[in-house]
Amino acid sequence: MNAMNPMSADVLRVRIAQHLTYTMGKDKAHASTYDWRMAVSYTVRDLIVDSWFEATRKTYEQGGKRVYYLSMEFLIGRILEDAVINLGLHEQIEEVLNADGVSLLDVVENEPDAALGNGGLGRLAACFLESMSTLGCPGFGYGIRYEHGLFRQRFEGGRQVEAPEDWLNQPHPWEFERPEASYTIPFKGYVETQGGKAVWHPAETVLARAYDTPVVGWKGKWSNTLRLWGAHPTELFDLERFNSGDHTAAAAPEALARTLSRVLYPEDTTDSGKELRLKQEFFLTSAALQDILRRFLSEYEDLSLLPGKAAIQMNDTHPALAGPELIRLLVDEHGLDWAQAKDIASRCLNYTNHTLLPEALERWSTWLVGRVLPRHMQIIEQIDAEHQAATKCAPDLRIVHHDQVHMGTLAFVMAAHVNGVSALHSDLMKKTVFAELDKAYPGRILNQTNGVTPRRWIRLSNPALSRVITETIGAGWEDNLDRLQELNSHESPELLANLRAAKRANKVAFSNWVQDKMGIALDPDAMFDVQVKRIHEYKRQLLNIYETIARWNAIRKNPGANWTPRVKIFGGKAAPGYFTAKEIIRLINDVAKVVNNDPLTSHLLKIVYPANYNVSMAQRLIPAADLSEQISTAGKEASGTGNMKFTMNGALTIGTLDGANVEIREHVGPENFFLFGMTADEVQARYRTPDHARKAIMQSQELQDVLQMLVEGRFNPEEPTRYHGLVEHTWNHDPFLVASDFVAFLACQTKVDAAFADHDRWDKLVLRNIAGSGYFSSDRTIQGYMADVWDVKSLLDR
Repeated sequence: MNAMNPMSADVLRVRIAQHLTYTMGKDKAHASTYDWRMAVSYTVRDLIVDSWFEATRKTYEQGGKRVYYLSMEFLIGRILEDAVINLGLHEQIEEVLNADGVSLLDVVENEPDAALGNGGLGRLAACFLESMSTLGCPGFGYGIRYEHGLFRQRFEGGRQVEAPEDWLNQPHPWEFERPEASYTIPFKGYVETQGGKAVWHPAETVLARAYDTPVVGWKGKWSNTLRLWGAHPTELFDLERFNSGDHTAAAAPEALARTLSRVLYPEDTTDSGKELRLKQEFFLTSAALQDILRRFLSEYEDLSLLPGKAAIQMNDTHPALAGPELIRLLVDEHGLDWAQAKDIASRCLNYTNHTLLPEALERWSTWLVGRVLPRHMQIIEQIDAEHQAATKCAPDLRIVHHDQVHMGTLAFVMAAHVNGVSALHSDLMKKTVFAELDKAYPGRILNQTNGVTPRRWIRLSNPALSRVITETIGAGWEDNLDRLQELNSHESPELLANLRAAKRANKVAFSNWVQDKMGIALDPDAMFDVQVKRIHEYKRQLLNIYETIARWNAIRKNPGANWTPRVKIFGGKAAPGYFTAKEIIRLINDVAKVVNNDPLTSHLLKIVYPANYNVSMAQRLIPAADLSEQISTAGKEASGTGNMKFTMNGALTIGTLDGANVEIREHVGPENFFLFGMTADEVQARYRTPDHARKAIMQSQELQDVLQMLVEGRFNPEEPTRYHGLVEHTWNHDPFLVASDFVAFLACQTKVDAAFADHDRWDKLVLRNIAGSGYFSSDRTIQGYMADVWDVKSLLDR
């Protein structure tokens, strides 16, 4: 079943009707949108299963290597329309539903976003799985089946309020529960030596049960598996305790299990929160490794063959326990000696680093690891001792030091390859966070610049642009995105007009959505200036809102000037315990309330911050964006993938030389990118400048005015002192150099205004960005991993 030979509308009509009747128990006259969505989803899932089974059979027949991708996040978004697009069935299903007076758009939007991730890390993992399927790379994604995911964001008085996600409050039609694929996950207890061997006696156990979702690739030729683990009690119920009146204790095993797979990134400012996060990471890792070994041993007897059959990718430090856990399983459960087990583990494992911030590399106290995972603490100490003996490293470069287990160091030491996610990031890894480890293990660090799947992020999200591309260069670009370069040779007034029309249609659609959801009227002819990403100080949403305040102030002083109308759009969540990030969110909302209701400026400047930014909102917003704000402090962002999605969809970038911005600028052309700010080297030099923040502020009257307005409570007169802390932070600390880059940012925004006002020039810039974005397909990234990291071959006849 593939798009080259798609199923007819007549056959689909019968199959959808059968599921509506026999699966949902409804007739057409009484079916709700939910019923139709489930019937269509089950129909499409049935079609995917064929290629899924065939891919599994072919993988076993070939006996080749599989990839196992371990990630705490898989931000997959809605599945239905993505699958329909990849199978080439969009028009046929739309025809079937229209005949019964049902809107495919309504059906698609009835599906909740799977709340399995937070941001770029999880969306990257989802793109990678889809590209692995498109390329016929046999693999599994391993994650946790979070009952409530991250959290649902809403605003009360401008403040972020977290509420549980409820995506699993209804049946999830895409998954297959696998009760036979269940593994016992141990915690706590003690370790003793018996007959010269370490024996762990856990005090707590839970069951990890598999829930499988097929991930179909382009044209339906291959499907891999996303296997999510749900936590279940090993002992359902203690009836004796219940009957004795201790009702709470009787239900403790179930409570422990449900807690493990309930929430993504539980608040970890408390000891209990830290314990829960560590348990979650081990739960995922142990279940995945037990599953990998079970699958391997169903085919082979000699565990020394494992590195030739399994490439295990640790996505960030969350699965860094894979090293000690794989050693434990090989030694304690399968009887291998230490040296052989460690050698096997270190040749199977690879580690993707996602941050240059030392504080973001996970660290767990030795007390916590020793209490929750006592056997692993022993193994980690032995790995560390051998690491120190082999490298003669300084104490601060050991895995265990200052009473903490450093998970980044553990992952690095146990991995065959360590990759960064952009050229700049990989280079800076060697100079900063892993400089000494790179010297100790030369050649271990390599680069794999991130990418995103063009099937979801152009073909699905932006049908208007997709039509223009296909009409211009022909079909087939979806799995060969380098072909976008051909657009340059077709430059003409007609093509530029078509691109402009596609963008405006997307802006009108987004404006209508904002009007409906937020009651804010937007001008689709204004510049849509967008910054959507996790709220973090280094991503510098604060710089953006300071510039917005300065712009509003300048318009008020001279409303008759030739201003370029702008809509400033923000989106993203802050971690529940991240006070400064949550204050920035509140500031944005407070400023929006004043600016949007200012009759002098509201026709020239609006601020929009829709709550609960997720994949589905991104699919509305990114195609509508004119300007992409990628303004992180240079040297702090590993890659970014939002920047790639915006570029593919014809948004121009204003950004620093940080992360993948560097490569985007190279591929689209420096003249087609709005660059500002210090370089990574200049940032480090600025940090060495005493009072750098004060000196920078004193050089900018505009920034002084912004900070004075915040001190006066201009945007929050009911509580004038609300942002005194943020102002003091900017004056006296400014760790991410908002003040130092402010003047350059304002000057660059003036250049953006002038370019947008020149429609012909702007249209050409848009064309250059789309045409230059082909490199940033996740297909190219996965091909790099397959060749350079995993040593895996495609099983598709391409």
